[in-house]
This record gives sequence, structure tokens and C-alpha cells, in this order.
Amino acid sequence: MAGRIRVGIGGWVYEPWRDNFYPAGLRQKDELAYVGQHLTATEINATYYSSQKSATFANWAKAVPDGFQFAVKASRYCTNRKQLAQAAESIAKFTGQGIAELGDRLGPILWQFMPTKRFDPDDFGAFLTLLPGSVDGVPLRHALEVRHESFDDPAFLDMAREAGVAVVLADHPDYPAIRGHDVGFSYMRLMQAQADEPTGYAADAIGRWTQQAREQAEKGDVFAFFISGAKERNPAAAQAMIAALAASRG
Repeated sequence: MAGRIRVGIGGWVYEPWRDNFYPAGLRQKDELAYVGQHLTATEINATYYSSQKSATFANWAKAVPDGFQFAVKASRYCTNRKQLAQAAESIAKFTGQGIAELGDRLGPILWQFMPTKRFDPDDFGAFLTLLPGSVDGVPLRHALEVRHESFDDPAFLDMAREAGVAVVLADHPDYPAIRGHDVGFSYMRLMQAQADEPTGYAADAIGRWTQQAREQAEKGDVFAFFISGAKERNPAAAQAMIAALAASRG
């Protein structure tokens, strides 16, 4: 494979995970380190709601081992707006808050758009020109999570490819499963974990997504996150995929 496959969850602070993922008695401040020991990536959700301190990013980076990476969810003030072309100030504030402190632990930036946001070629094209290629010397990779069917359009896919940004492949009952062009890495968000399934996804579904990840890894790095759905099952789903990847390598 040309790329590395990293598998994780959304965040690391969630009360139900203290019943079925984290060991009993584990201190909350040690939960991120535990995620780093058992998974290979996680999304940072706090950045979607508010800015964080540089020291916070630095501490997060220190808590996880070499090879682990964080996908950072972009601020909602960048994407939840009528005119995306006017997001320059918000984007600069988001990228300049200290994410560079993650260093080699920094994975892609996730730009998530509301389900009501339609594809406007001119406005979206202007937005893509605002995405920086680096911050404080640290290269940035960008992934777009679009949730309206109007984005299932060759014009959007070509635009994303030309900008060098990935299009998130979503496994969701309502959002379109849009497959972007090869831009050197890929990003999957798997959102249909079931509460009555111990590993969230059944074994055959884990197998299908594992194979999908392996195929994408022929073109570059892959990030796969189990989020939403029966959230309490997502760590088990991520661990099941990691185990399936290990088995397929064996």
C-alpha cells in the first residue's frame, strides 16, 4: 500500500465509553492517552464549537504516540454561513489558533457543511481558494463533508480535485455517499453503528469497509472514523476494523 490507514472515533470524552471502552477507574485526563494506545486517530470536535489554546493542542499531541493523528473539525463559523466567499477572517482565526502545535500528529482539517447547504459553483469555488496550504510551516490537508445531494455533481468533484482537497465518503442513511477523486489521501465517516451489534457494524460490513480502506490506501493515506449512530459502539467498531486490517496483512 502507498498510504497508511488510520482508524478512530469522534472525540474522546463521552460518558457511555466509561462503561464499555475505558477501563473502570480510568481518570478522565488519561482518556486521550488510552485512545492513543488502542486506536490510530481521532477527530477533535471541540474546535467546531470554539477556539482552543495553543498549549491545549500541544498537550494533546504529547498524550498520543508517534504515528497517531488528529483530524481537526473546522469552526462552524467558517462553514455555516450564507456566503462562503466571506469566510476568510473566520478561516484565518481557526487555522491560526494553534493547530500547528499538533505537528506530525496533525491529520486533515474536516470542513463540515450543513445538510441544507447547496452546491453553488461560484461561491464554493471562492471558498476553496481561501483554504491555506500550511500554517506556521506545518502542511495542511483539507477534507470536505458535504451533505446535500446537489454536490453529487461532476463540477464539484472536479473543483475539489483541482483544489487538492478530499471529499468525505459518508456512510449515512440520509446523506449522499459521494466519492471524490484521488488527491493523495481519503477520508471516510461511518455513521451507522447499531446498538444491538457489539462491534457497532456487523462483521461483513466491517470487512467491506476494511477492503474499501485498503483499496483507497493504494493511492495514499486513509482516515476512517466511526461516529454518530449508536455512539457507544464506535470504539469497538474502530477496534474491529484495526483487527481486520491486521488480519488481512497477516
